[in-house]
Amino acid sequence: METDQNNNTAAEHMDHSLKQIGNTLLKSKSLVPTFLRSAVSSQASGWVDFIVGFVMFYWIFNQHLSWLATGIGVVAGGIVNCIICYKFTFRAENCPWKAVVVKYALVWIGNLILNSGGTELLYIFLKKWHILEEMGFKAAGYYTTARLVMSLLVSWFWNFILQRNFVYRPSSFDPYAVRFMNSICRMLRIKVKD
Repeated sequence: METDQNNNTAAEHMDHSLKQIGNTLLKSKSLVPTFLRSAVSSQASGWVDFIVGFVMFYWIFNQHLSWLATGIGVVAGGIVNCIICYKFTFRAENCPWKAVVVKYALVWIGNLILNSGGTELLYIFLKKWHILEEMGFKAAGYYTTARLVMSLLVSWFWNFILQRNFVYRPSSFDPYAVRFMNSICRMLRIKVKD
């Protein structure tokens, strides 16, 4: 009977510990849990980005225009990422959504340039390595490799740093970003709530 009580106590303690870990991972704003949540949102948007980009490159553009295929994939992934990061990863409740949209767009434009240009440069570089062709690489393999490498580098060293420290945090830039968004909405005759 004492063993059963000890087992129940150990199980309850384990359950409580797992809940604490889960709460820390889901709610903490410290670096490691935020980075882990960012990895989840990055994976979700990365898969959208990669699948859309690959479909565009391979089937729509018939293995040409890698830069355009990448750009379209990045747009799709960027929209998914902004939404997930706003609600889940960084919980930007203290930052106006209009400011987040403008700041995200600025970082995203850099992301687009780095991913598109970097993928194209790496793709051209890989195509020149004849040893890869001898190993069986094809155009889709060069593109896939270039796309994955650039996506990881940009995700770690551009997106996470700027999103955590600029996009989803209140800043002195926010009032200007909100005014800019309001001007755009008025110009397009779009009515939105704050």
